[in-house]
Amino acid sequence: MEATSTSTRTNSNNTAFSLISRGWKEVRDSADADLQLMRARANSFKNLANSFDREIENFFNSASIASFSVPSPLKPSTSPTEIDFVKKLQPKISEIRRVYSAPEISKKVLEKWGPTAKLGIDLSAIKNAIVAEGEDDFRGGIVGFDRRRKLGFREFWGEGKEEGGGQFGEWEPIRVLKRRFRELEKKSEFGEIFGGFKNSEFVEKLKSSLKAIRKEPQESKEVPPLDVPELLAYLVRQSEPFLDQLGVRKDVCDKIVEGLCRKRKNQFLLPSLSSGKSTLLDENANDELDLRIASVLQSTGHCYDGGFWTDSSKHHPSDGKRHVAIVTTASLPWMTGTAVNPLFRAAYLAKSEKQNVTLLVPWLCKSDQELVYPNNLTFTSPEEQENYIRNWLEERVGFKADFKISFYPGKFSKERRSIIPAGDTSKFVPSKDADIAILEEPEHLNWYHHGKRWTDKFNHVVGVVHTNYLEYIKREKNGALQAFLVKHINNLVTRAYCHKVLRLSAATQDLPKSVICNVHGVNPKFLKIGEKVAAERELGQQAFSKGAYFLGKMVWAKGYKELIDLLAKHKNELDGFKLDVFGNGEDANEVQSTAKRLDLNLNFLKGRDHADDSLHGYKVFINPSISDVLCTATAEALAMGKFVVCADHPSNEYFRSFPNCLTYKTSEDFVARVKEALANEPQPLTPEQRYNLSWEAATQRFMQYSELDRVLDSEKDVKLSKTNGKSITKAVSMPNLSEMIDGGLAFAHYCLTGNEFLRLCTGAIPGTRDYDKQHCKDLHLLPPQVENPIYGW
Repeated sequence: MEATSTSTRTNSNNTAFSLISRGWKEVRDSADADLQLMRARANSFKNLANSFDREIENFFNSASIASFSVPSPLKPSTSPTEIDFVKKLQPKISEIRRVYSAPEISKKVLEKWGPTAKLGIDLSAIKNAIVAEGEDDFRGGIVGFDRRRKLGFREFWGEGKEEGGGQFGEWEPIRVLKRRFRELEKKSEFGEIFGGFKNSEFVEKLKSSLKAIRKEPQESKEVPPLDVPELLAYLVRQSEPFLDQLGVRKDVCDKIVEGLCRKRKNQFLLPSLSSGKSTLLDENANDELDLRIASVLQSTGHCYDGGFWTDSSKHHPSDGKRHVAIVTTASLPWMTGTAVNPLFRAAYLAKSEKQNVTLLVPWLCKSDQELVYPNNLTFTSPEEQENYIRNWLEERVGFKADFKISFYPGKFSKERRSIIPAGDTSKFVPSKDADIAILEEPEHLNWYHHGKRWTDKFNHVVGVVHTNYLEYIKREKNGALQAFLVKHINNLVTRAYCHKVLRLSAATQDLPKSVICNVHGVNPKFLKIGEKVAAERELGQQAFSKGAYFLGKMVWAKGYKELIDLLAKHKNELDGFKLDVFGNGEDANEVQSTAKRLDLNLNFLKGRDHADDSLHGYKVFINPSISDVLCTATAEALAMGKFVVCADHPSNEYFRSFPNCLTYKTSEDFVARVKEALANEPQPLTPEQRYNLSWEAATQRFMQYSELDRVLDSEKDVKLSKTNGKSITKAVSMPNLSEMIDGGLAFAHYCLTGNEFLRLCTGAIPGTRDYDKQHCKDLHLLPPQVENPIYGW
């Protein structure tokens, strides 16, 4: 044991000595590096001093050579006063060299000057005074030249400033040099010396020496301020959404902007284009106006970090991955578009693993679950419903989706047949994950939103419009008035709470900041069914053994009214035509009784999943609905290789490129399309057509049109516009009138939704400004009074 203890102590001593030795070596290496850096700085200063010494020597040598040269009739001779000036100054060269070479200079630099300091004698004043005068034509005479020359020398010597305020203070050689120049100024023969200034060899040598010491800096050009037409054009451009509310169309605003900018068509909009032959104004006045504003802001050094309505403290990703929060208004097992499509979007965004994804869905209390979810399916906890959602998704996509599912409190409105958020939905996304938000149905989510503004909490907010609410509301009592109010409310909330809005089709309301693009795909299961049908047909087997069918929620607005009207009007032309109808809904009894009263050949069946085996044998899917924005059932039927007969409507614009999509404009066309579909076989889909229907293609379109690809790839949300080889950086947060209006609208909306009486007048569910006790119990939340206390006396 004693030997073991001795060995242990020896090892500990060796380790300690090793650490001390290693630490001493690091200190020594660091000291050597510092000494080498100091040595390099001193040598650099000496080299600079020697360079200046050579320039001074060349200056005097040139003058001496000129004094012994034979005068030429082609060149004026050097003046005796000039030679006298050089002879008086030349003995001081040795003193200047001695002072430059003194070791005290290096020591002083190493002690007082930092590593980034620069040494040099500012000879720009001398250069400017002599060179400029050498190139002028002396039209102002000798008196004017003498005044400008003296001003240049005074600027160089720092006269009028405090003692010691110059660059070299009381350095003796510089004082001697100053005194010699002053003696030169006092000479009466000064005019004779510079009479031939432009051709004097002495002056030319001096100019070249000064230019060699300090090069001419690049000439900077000032950016002219905005003029009145530009300010008016920018005001009109930023007021477009507000003018739209007053009935002024966007094309009219564009013409006004173009007219105001045309006043400058003979001038160049950007200083960087001053040397060009044409402007880009006629090509895109709006872009050039943006660049003009950006150039003026950049020239002033203005930096904008937020405004009166905005919050500059936003999320900045620190883990290398961005965070995407998808907020929707419905959840499985409710088989509606806003429950299914956001779920697939979350799965395929998370599949790329470039960003973290969170899906935020509403949680309903048990009483509301019984009203909404089919087959009396209910859940006792959010974890139980999350398991159901994940299992349903994995059975259809074929891979394990790695994203988070969270819940926010919601209540079901029987009158609106939709789920309304209860409380501030935005606070259910942690601040550390508040980076990018995707609001599925942004107008629906924000009708009664009373909480933090989405664009203040998130860096980028994208809204996806699913539903044509105006079409549904017009069918109700006093529909025209309600549609008018809802239209303007939708404009307000989408403008105030979104950076970008995607509309699935032109069937939706034209909203601010919106573009039209189908960003939805179909369940991969339907594409597999289509591939199976195509394989059976290649083998000569009969793929379709049944006729036509219709599938949809049984409410009048989902196309049942149009369907019954068409079949009733052309009952004789479609004699023998039988249609199977699958669906459940609030209007089921009324729809069935109406069809029975009109003696229509409709066979009503219970609703089922479109991918159910019992539906594979149908050849024709009929969808007369004109209230849909983008019918998911139509895309699914095309993916399965079926014929689709649908109305010639903006909601079906995306499907027209598929050969199996048969559209009609009149009721007579409907009859012809149905007969055509029943008499022929559908064409198999090409690989490109199948890809366009997939969620991979839909996700790619979503990334592009929502500008999410640019946001995810860029740490700084800036826009670079390049013109004539020069780039101008324009911050997205550049202050403008539009942002101020958006912030004001958001503030007004916040105040209005905070009043319970006004909420009830506009159709809100009582008590939805905050979540209730049951939500607190189910979601393990603190009471609203604790989360948001009201302090008073």
